[in-house]
Amino acid sequence: EKILEEAKAFSSENLKNVIGQLEKVEAKQVQRSLEVPLYWRMERIEARNFIDSYAMDDSNSSVLLDLAKWWRELNFKEKLSFSRDRLMEIYFWATGLSFEPQYDKCRICFTKYACLATAVDDIYDIYGSLEELECFTKAVTGWDVKVVQELPEYMRVMFSAISDFTNELAQQTLKDHGLDVLPYIKEQWAILCRAHIREARWFYGGQTPTFDEYIKNAWISIGSLGGLVLLCFVEADSIVHQFPNCLKDYSQLFYWSSLITRLSDDLGTSKAEMERGDIPKAVQAYMIEKGVSEETARNHVKELISNSWKKINEEILDNRFSRAIVNLSKNMARTAQCIYQHGDGFGTSTGVTKDCIISSILRPIPI
Repeated sequence: EKILEEAKAFSSENLKNVIGQLEKVEAKQVQRSLEVPLYWRMERIEARNFIDSYAMDDSNSSVLLDLAKWWRELNFKEKLSFSRDRLMEIYFWATGLSFEPQYDKCRICFTKYACLATAVDDIYDIYGSLEELECFTKAVTGWDVKVVQELPEYMRVMFSAISDFTNELAQQTLKDHGLDVLPYIKEQWAILCRAHIREARWFYGGQTPTFDEYIKNAWISIGSLGGLVLLCFVEADSIVHQFPNCLKDYSQLFYWSSLITRLSDDLGTSKAEMERGDIPKAVQAYMIEKGVSEETARNHVKELISNSWKKINEEILDNRFSRAIVNLSKNMARTAQCIYQHGDGFGTSTGVTKDCIISSILRPIPI
């Protein structure tokens, strides 16, 4: 790693010195590499940037229509009008995880999971009272129908959507791979809600978590852990003989990927979230605890992202891991950095993110 760091510093300095002498196309490529290394980037976008002809998956349009129909039938626009409608952005994220045609089930599963997880996040962050949130957490962690019946209508709608998706995925995994994963899917929803309720208690109690306390919880509340675990079940061919022990084997790989996702999100969105009222995110928590400037705190977070990539590299040297799951984990982090590189590309998909969505999904290169 020390040699690679020296090589990085040497090459970066020399590229900065010669960039003004390069042709326009080459200069643009160099500039992009200096901003974010190729290895950290979302592969789908890089494919679009570097080739003139690219074979796109012709099923994209029909899949989006089916997902839009599923989303519309949930009736969230009426029952959970406060929640974000980010189907297109989430499907774009899904293509970042696995854009190859054979991974269509992964894209569909992740899109559905992330749409539901985003609505859950909005319930905890901007709408539910603490009393309601405590009840909702109890319902999900215990999967208790009696508790569900006592919830407000919008929470019952949310639980019903989670339950239907969970049962659908469990039945499909049992049919395709002979694995009973229902308890493990339920567990991921419980883990996510417990992380959210902890943040809600901090907020309503006026507490400011330490940086370490925040990170210990926030790498889970970002939701990517649940997404990665569920995608293991979609790609269960590669883990069927190791299940369920393999989930523990993947824990560190999933942790570092999720941490990059959380820190990238915080770099892009924390300022706006603090302005609308929320607990301090990574940057603010570090500023408060250490008494440093925002710039210093942001640089610290960026350094943590860099170190997390080194940890991912250490993990993937282990040949026990399924190549498909390794790639999904790397691409989760890459896509997060792509989405949040220029701000909140998820919550307000304008500018660069909108251009990426249009170029990679809505206007593919003709072949």
